Amino acid sequence: QLMESGGGLVQPGGSLRLSCVASGGVLPRSGMGWFREVPGKEREFVASISKKGSITNYADSVKGRFIISRDDAEGTMYLQMDMLQVEDTALYYCTAGHDSVDVMKATGVDFWGKGTLVTVST
Repeated sequence: QLMESGGGLVQPGGSLRLSCVASGGVLPRSGMGWFREVPGKEREFVASISKKGSITNYADSVKGRFIISRDDAEGTMYLQMDMLQVEDTALYYCTAGHDSVDVMKATGVDFWGKGTLVTVST
């Protein structure tokens, strides 16, 4: 029900925009968000957005560089990532849950996408 796209290889300082298409009526009734995972490390919260888009939350490591948004008419959520750093390299997962606070924790996520890989490297 969640499908990510937009990952790829980018140089440090570059930008990418991830998209998450939600099907099955998931988007309008859910808080949405993004997690990321690096092999050997715990999956970590990146950003979340409330059902109507009025509330957003960010991990400290991405504040000021990433922007989360949603377009319910299109059934799509986005993550604009600017000033990318090598440390942002990870598999990025789209998530959905009851609200934007719930999806800040992995235990509060009801739906997970399969992930899209972001690689930041020279």
